[in-house]
Amino acid sequence: QVQLVESGGGSVQAGGSLRLSCVVSGYIYSSACMAWFRQAPGKEREAVALHSGDRRTWYADSVKGRFTISLDNAKSALYLQMNSLKPEDTAMYYCGGSERGCYTPNSSPSAYKFWGQGTQVTVSS
Repeated sequence: QVQLVESGGGSVQAGGSLRLSCVVSGYIYSSACMAWFRQAPGKEREAVALHSGDRRTWYADSVKGRFTISLDNAKSALYLQMNSLKPEDTAMYYCGGSERGCYTPNSSPSAYKFWGQGTQVTVSS
């Protein structure tokens, strides 16, 4: 069974940087879609950065130019480099993976079968 475990969250001042990691255990297709979502209390889970099975990427407008998603298949890890962090980035961040091959970036949570338990990111002013 596939498991995803996020790490790298923490507290940082506005303008700072964090790098989130998501380690995948168990088998997942190398062509799966992988994604970072975030959810703040009382709000819906929203896509932040996506990586498709054909290595295309997508970013939410709110993070374009600041966040970078990358995938290391050899290490079975997904990363999210977050720079120039803002207080509005404060949320629980989750990584997700599709069950099957996926060749178009998909921002819908329903496209992802596997989820981690999340890592908290808090950005203070």
